[in-house]
Amino acid sequence: MDSTRFNPGNAEQVLAVLQWAAGEGATLELVGGGAKRAWGRPVQAEYTLDLAGLSGINLYEPAELVMTLKPGTPMAEVQATLAAQRQRLAFDPPDLGPLLGVDAGGGTIGGAVLTNLAGPGRPRQGAARDHLLGFKGVSGRGEAFKSGGRVVKNVTGFDLSKLMAGSFGTLAALTELSLRVLPIPEKTRTVLLFGAPAADGARAMAAALGSPHDVDAAAFLPAGVAARSAVDYVSGAGESVTALRVEGPGPSVAARCAALRGLLASFGAVEELHTARSETLWRELRDVAPFTGGDGEFADRRQVWRLSTAPSAGPALGQELAEDFDGEWYADWGGGLVWLAIPPRDDAAHHPVRAALAEAGGGHATLMRADAPVRAAVPVFQPQAPALAALGQRVKAGFDPKGILNPGRMDT
Repeated sequence: MDSTRFNPGNAEQVLAVLQWAAGEGATLELVGGGAKRAWGRPVQAEYTLDLAGLSGINLYEPAELVMTLKPGTPMAEVQATLAAQRQRLAFDPPDLGPLLGVDAGGGTIGGAVLTNLAGPGRPRQGAARDHLLGFKGVSGRGEAFKSGGRVVKNVTGFDLSKLMAGSFGTLAALTELSLRVLPIPEKTRTVLLFGAPAADGARAMAAALGSPHDVDAAAFLPAGVAARSAVDYVSGAGESVTALRVEGPGPSVAARCAALRGLLASFGAVEELHTARSETLWRELRDVAPFTGGDGEFADRRQVWRLSTAPSAGPALGQELAEDFDGEWYADWGGGLVWLAIPPRDDAAHHPVRAALAEAGGGHATLMRADAPVRAAVPVFQPQAPALAALGQRVKAGFDPKGILNPGRMDT
């Protein structure tokens, strides 16, 4: 038995561990499936609080579009349960395990919420925080508390759900979550635009997203990234690919895709993917598959940055940084999210990457993949302005005054 590891099986045991840790000032690393341990700065903790034992769906009401479950529930179980009822998590959380050096399918629902993940549909559907109706947890003070409920109208007072999502386990250990779910669209198709330069791709995405054709997701793949897709229409293009996803009832999807093809005809040749190929392409982009390859841990050992910026600036920013550092890039979220892979450097090029981001109009740069010594030495998350950082410290002190939960993970 590992004396430095706690494996609670219920909320009462979580409370007991945190009351002990708060009293002793003992530091804890919170883990679930472990799929995201390599995201963020390395945690400096004496003990591990493994929440994988808090697993299972407590309540699922398909007619009410709500699911209540424990944080250690595997994402695969959640998705399979929802799919059986033709429903889904609309924020479409990525599986970042392979990107971070672990097997696919190891993530948990708690990890998805605490890191505030979102897939390609985020511009329309929002991130995890927008679908978290309520939760129960235990703070770093060793106090059990709850926020929200199972319906939106129950979220009164302080909306702690928005605060907890994206906290990376630094404020509380969750013991239960309630999430809104949505129906799976009847049809999914993707309109492809071939050969557009990055600037034209940005304009094409803006035109499509600003049109009345209800585009759900938009991405730009330079030729080298497109060539590694498992979708033959994309990998065989031999040039850049701009992808636009449309979802909904079959006749509506067909009509909107036809209109989009007409709208984009002036930019270059267009093609269309139906549901199966569309799902494969968007899953690749969601899970950052273009920068996950080979065998063994980190076979692709390039450092990976996640850049959030104005959609109009994203493609030019990605192209500039890829040229400067001999890297690769692609853009999601209509250009607002740029994934950048560069050869390993001791400093992960964090100064020039963030300087280029600032010159492009600002945003956030997160170092998603690098070896632990690099992540310990550089700011993994975007440094905050002094006033905002001070506010964050006060929030942290309110929930975890002794700093016992995931110490160091979000330090900048």
